[in-house]
Amino acid sequence: MAEDVVDVLIIGAGASGAAVAWSLADTGMRIVCMEQGDWMNPATYPSNFQDWEVHGGETSSASPNHRNRAADYPINDSESPIAIVNFNAVGGSTILYSAHFPRFHPSDFRVRTLDGVADDWPIDYFQLEPFFAQNDRNMGVSGLTGDPAIPEHQPPLPPIPMGKMGETIARGFNKLGWHWWPSDSAIITEPYQGRGQCLNLGPCNTGCAQGAKSSVDIAYWPVAQRMGVEVRPNCRVNQVTVDENDMATGVEYWDGNGILQHQRAEVVIMACNGVGTPRLLLHSQSARFPNGLANRSGLVGKNLMLHPWGHAAGIFPEPLDSHVGPQGCCLLSQEFYETDTSRGFVRGYNLQITRGSPPVATARNGVASGTIPWGAAHHDEFEKRYGRSISIGVCAEDLPEEHNRVVLDDERCDSNGIPAPKIIYRTSENSLNMLAHGTARAAEALHAAGAIEVHETNYPIRYAGWHLLGTARMGSDPEQSVVNEWGRSHDVRNLFIVDGSVFVTSGGVNPTTTIQAVALYIADAMKQRLATLFD
Repeated sequence: MAEDVVDVLIIGAGASGAAVAWSLADTGMRIVCMEQGDWMNPATYPSNFQDWEVHGGETSSASPNHRNRAADYPINDSESPIAIVNFNAVGGSTILYSAHFPRFHPSDFRVRTLDGVADDWPIDYFQLEPFFAQNDRNMGVSGLTGDPAIPEHQPPLPPIPMGKMGETIARGFNKLGWHWWPSDSAIITEPYQGRGQCLNLGPCNTGCAQGAKSSVDIAYWPVAQRMGVEVRPNCRVNQVTVDENDMATGVEYWDGNGILQHQRAEVVIMACNGVGTPRLLLHSQSARFPNGLANRSGLVGKNLMLHPWGHAAGIFPEPLDSHVGPQGCCLLSQEFYETDTSRGFVRGYNLQITRGSPPVATARNGVASGTIPWGAAHHDEFEKRYGRSISIGVCAEDLPEEHNRVVLDDERCDSNGIPAPKIIYRTSENSLNMLAHGTARAAEALHAAGAIEVHETNYPIRYAGWHLLGTARMGSDPEQSVVNEWGRSHDVRNLFIVDGSVFVTSGGVNPTTTIQAVALYIADAMKQRLATLFD
């Protein structure tokens, strides 16, 4: 019996895997996507339960080391001040993300030219522009056109209401003369493509039971499946296999019954994120690739970028209903996004204005900080803070440095015996200077808006390693990059990478929409070259 061969095999069913599958589906090729996690059942999301905050800190914890679900793999981040947080399921980390959806700026693709640091991308913003727009339509993005910080674009849905909280912090930015704008959000504000609009439940970061947050398990995969793409959950890829001609032959994987299988494929696409992709490439050793698949440059796993994160929170004298509304989406300020060397660093950061804490977190954080005591005064002090706080996150651009890297751990492994990734990372002086500046500016904005208390968090925040970028970088020179300008491996001509690991620089904003735009761009480039794809 002849071995089954698929045309395209995608590894990973998160943001980028879903986008590339959807785009390639119109070719009529047989496409299979393998995902080590399962489909999520929204009925099990914490927001369905009264104790959702406690429940969310366990089953929906952002840290795989704490969550420890069957689909997770451990991550050794003992040599990094920033812990890696992700989610393994159909939908990937979009299950838990905040859906804050800003685009990269044109300058993010030309950092070497503009500022003399890092490297330029081999593509630019305007090549990606039609794919940003397509992804906005596919995901269901809400926003307001006219933001002067970036090229004009029109999100398909109206923006999330600012609310009293947004109006209050906006007055602070106006007082200082700083840029602000309602942030693009992958959250639907009115019924869209069969989905119900946001109900302001609040706990977006533990999974949206309403389906208003655009995680790709509901925004992309149902459409891709109707177009013929097959999703195989609970399939953990062990390694990508290659032949004597340096061509990928498929993947070896553990199926849901724990049996090691092999699936042949004409094309293999990796969409495992900036930690999972280098982990799998490094583990896919062979006589042809003794240092890891597609790693003749020696750059697989190197140049890891994590977006160091700062934070400040303000308490206001009047109720703001700041506990109501999408958790991570309100306003942004990009006043300090572009380089001004007088600030003591190059490049810049995004200020992300987010909602206040829910009740249990308000009480626990207050007790921990000493601002809310136990005993008779507890409720009075709680009342002064709950629904009256505004948070500002500082998303600092992380420059690529080869010593920041993903390697295979010598001791830890997942339940199938595959070595865990180990993170070796240190925060650069440039990033620390940026965080100091950004946290101070966040506090300044809160004071300007009328906060009576402002608390700054020590930075970089430990559990903030959501943005996993740069470990299989894109470029035209095979000695200085892992994939070419349209995502194809320099070393293995039928191997493509579409996730955040191909990023050359990290920008200063949440990267999901840019990751998806790049994936759509790569898929489009593949379709244009189908007749000569491996030449």
